[in-house]
Amino acid sequence: MAPQAVFTCPTPREALVRFGGEWKISGGMPENRADVIAAFREPSFDKVVFDARDVGGWDSCFIAFLVRLTEMCRKKGVVCRFEHMPDGAQRLIDLAFAVPPREGAARKSSFVPLLDRIGEKTIAAWNAVSNAKDFCLEALASLGRFFRKEAVLRKADLAAAFQEVSFDALGIVSLICFMVGLIFAFVGAIQLKVFGAQIYVASLVAIAMTRVMGAIMAGIIMAGRTGSSYAAVLGSMQVNEEVDALETMGIHSFDFLVLPRLLALSLMMPLMTVYADLTGILGGAFVGIFMLDLSPQEYFRMTVNVLNMRNILVGIVHGTVFGVIIALCGCYRGIRCGRSASSVGEATTAAVVTSIVGIILATAVITFICDLIKV
Repeated sequence: MAPQAVFTCPTPREALVRFGGEWKISGGMPENRADVIAAFREPSFDKVVFDARDVGGWDSCFIAFLVRLTEMCRKKGVVCRFEHMPDGAQRLIDLAFAVPPREGAARKSSFVPLLDRIGEKTIAAWNAVSNAKDFCLEALASLGRFFRKEAVLRKADLAAAFQEVSFDALGIVSLICFMVGLIFAFVGAIQLKVFGAQIYVASLVAIAMTRVMGAIMAGIIMAGRTGSSYAAVLGSMQVNEEVDALETMGIHSFDFLVLPRLLALSLMMPLMTVYADLTGILGGAFVGIFMLDLSPQEYFRMTVNVLNMRNILVGIVHGTVFGVIIALCGCYRGIRCGRSASSVGEATTAAVVTSIVGIILATAVITFICDLIKV
């Protein structure tokens, strides 16, 4: 039998809703469902009786409909009374209203004025800058404790952090930087061949890789590989309350978790930058030797002639700054992660994006400073 919901008003101030039939999901909803709901949007009655004496089978469909009508009544101040409810139905209805909805759990669809949104974004940005400043100050304090030999960290964790950003990363750095050097040489050769100046491909690749591109490529690789790993690991520890456990045991979580990663990445990025430079030069040599018919001796002699310590040091400075930025961004996003599983993914994504943006901004600043001091 199809579900039924008959709405009547026996008296001007009291309404009656009599339910009947089979209230199951497979049977659908009563045909007059919209009319019944419309009667409760602007009720003209103070009391309502829900009578379920004629209900046969029922499932969550019946409870959901009753809960919706009851909720509308509560908002309008209408008193509800339940009569002849099936076994268990009354308890489910009471359970639905036993705990009030958590504030902010329901998605709000109301329109927010433009100025309000600008103000909220401004306040959020200011709070983010303030939190980042506090985190950087804590990093400096932790480094101070490390040099005073007061920091609590394990040598095994420090060694594992160094291995993660050195030997474990050599493969992907080698591949990407070799291909970048190859692409630089190939693109430069297309133009230089017009003037018969193919030999200057060696100069182009050597200067570009050692001065900035080797550091940038190594930084982006480490941001996507290591920075995201830091955020994911620390975020998972935050979700599992392992960070709180360290604080409970009296162990400074920053020294134990952040400091080894910060030291490892900051110290290894200059070496990784030099390695990226050499790999990129080898990529350029591949194009020069096998595509431009340059001899290996000629190519590498030209490379050595244009290389100077100034460009190499500028690249190392870039790499050092990038290492600090990536470590701080990854650890910051992980430590400030929320308590839900989705927060870990958001923290990982934010760590990579923030690191890459920081790398680009740092490159612009360093380039401007080098131009001012004529380096």
